[in-house]
Amino acid sequence: MFSALLGTPDDGRWQICAPDGEVVSRRYLPRTMVVETTWRTPTGTAVVTDFLPPSDEHAELIRRVSCTEGHVEIEHDLRIRFDYNRAKPWTRKVATGEGATGLLSVAGPDALLLTGPELHPDSAWQERRARDRERGNETSGQSQPDDYRGAVSDRLTGVFHLDAGDTKDWVLTWHRSHRDPPQPPDPQEALDRTVAYWQDWSSQVKVRTRHDRLVLRSLLVLRALTDQATGGIVAAPTTSLPEQFGGQRNWDYRFTWLRDASLTIDTLVTHDFTEGALHWRDWLLRAVAGDPDDIQIMYGIAGERDLAESELPHLSGYEGSRPVRIGNGAYDQYQADVVGEVMMALAALRDAGVEEDEYSWALQRNLLSFVERNLDRKGHGIWEMRGKADLYTHGRAMMFAAFDQGLRAVEEHGLDGPIERWKGLRDRLRDEIFEHGYDEDANTFTQTYSNTEVDASLLRLPNTGLVRHDDPRFLGTVAAIERDLLDDGGMVRRYRTESGLDGLPGHEFSFLMCSFWLVEQYALTGRGDEAEALLDRLAGYATDLGLFAEEYDSASGRLAGNFPQAFSHLGFIRAVDAIEGIHPESGG
Repeated sequence: MFSALLGTPDDGRWQICAPDGEVVSRRYLPRTMVVETTWRTPTGTAVVTDFLPPSDEHAELIRRVSCTEGHVEIEHDLRIRFDYNRAKPWTRKVATGEGATGLLSVAGPDALLLTGPELHPDSAWQERRARDRERGNETSGQSQPDDYRGAVSDRLTGVFHLDAGDTKDWVLTWHRSHRDPPQPPDPQEALDRTVAYWQDWSSQVKVRTRHDRLVLRSLLVLRALTDQATGGIVAAPTTSLPEQFGGQRNWDYRFTWLRDASLTIDTLVTHDFTEGALHWRDWLLRAVAGDPDDIQIMYGIAGERDLAESELPHLSGYEGSRPVRIGNGAYDQYQADVVGEVMMALAALRDAGVEEDEYSWALQRNLLSFVERNLDRKGHGIWEMRGKADLYTHGRAMMFAAFDQGLRAVEEHGLDGPIERWKGLRDRLRDEIFEHGYDEDANTFTQTYSNTEVDASLLRLPNTGLVRHDDPRFLGTVAAIERDLLDDGGMVRRYRTESGLDGLPGHEFSFLMCSFWLVEQYALTGRGDEAEALLDRLAGYATDLGLFAEEYDSASGRLAGNFPQAFSHLGFIRAVDAIEGIHPESGG
């Protein structure tokens, strides 16, 4: 309903500002996802507090404005645009109980109830203000019409005067339009409940590093990207924020990738928080239930399978980056690494003492059967190439890891499985990778079996158990990545877009996740000073709120891509863990 980020203000937004003022600071309340924005004007200071209360029934956004010094005027500009500005709502005043009223905006299946000091249709508001000016009465709080009965809502506005100590609250509640509007919560109770929710969750997570504040923020982001009811973890909460400003590499990341969610499990387990990891495991069991041949690389947050991609030509795109896309056509790709990522994550849960139930181990056996049936199938790789399918070395290594983890489950945890067959398949894949995915002349592993390019995904090979971090063949690969994929700022690109393998026009910026992988490699091979220097530089690319996007443009000093990005926050946590010696691969 708010798409201004991908177009213009008229594509939907809710702006609260202090006219003639400026934002002087922003912060999250400690150990929460409640954000405070401080405005300073020539006459005073105001703090805007924004939060989403936890709820299983409906979604609420609460915005509180408090004047902390002097006096201020606060201006609202609310433009509700359902369905990406393809449906403008009808808005009318409704009773909300005990003499209170609110504004109900409805379009198709969606409804929003706004309660708090009343906003008004922009045309009526402007006409009334004009009359007030003519009469010499410009007291904003007294210039609002009280006979508003309904209109097609183009824009709701209002200006409110606050003196020091004053607080005003607005609550915006979404619900299905065929149901009665829910009773709005008490804002103070909702704030207390929200703060308690986040602080209780974060108190269960252990952070033991010099980057503890940013690591904790990253863990909180991962929780915030997790659907409270289903356990599905979205890769990012945005769509179509560009990988190249003005370009076409604009994708919808509001889905659950098995790879991202698997890495999240491993990270939560490393930080002694298995409850959240179990929430995701239960999601996985539901999403991929049934025939393993139907497994997808990604799903909707409740396990939806049809994520068909389409374009929204009426939106102009972020800084003209078009097309704006919803859905993601990569959902039906075959990517060979996915099962290995899932098997490694579930192995981390086992190693942490979480027992398998009959269903979860049966699922893993089925996943290994899927790998076996697709042993020679070409795929599109971890980066979802939209060009020709190939055998990607990283994907083959993850297949090796899948069977290796199956063997460990039998040998170390007493589970059942065809151990000799899995061992034969694992060993076959290992031999094949060294024969076809390694260039002996260049002393590097290769992106695919059919080329000699290097790819940042190769930095993950030691995590599969295929090679050690200090194996000479892998060190040669790292050197080639440093030579071919580092940008002028020392950050890692995913691959050389110049090769044309991805089937897309244009270029992209360096990937934060890949750069964090390089920090891991440095830390685990005696290059500690380089690891710390690179990590400190990367940490400096987080926003003032401690958030990372997908990419970073070293030339302009800008974050790029969807935001905030789970992959980037996962990479940061793992990099810190590697330096601190608490990463599983380092024996911590």
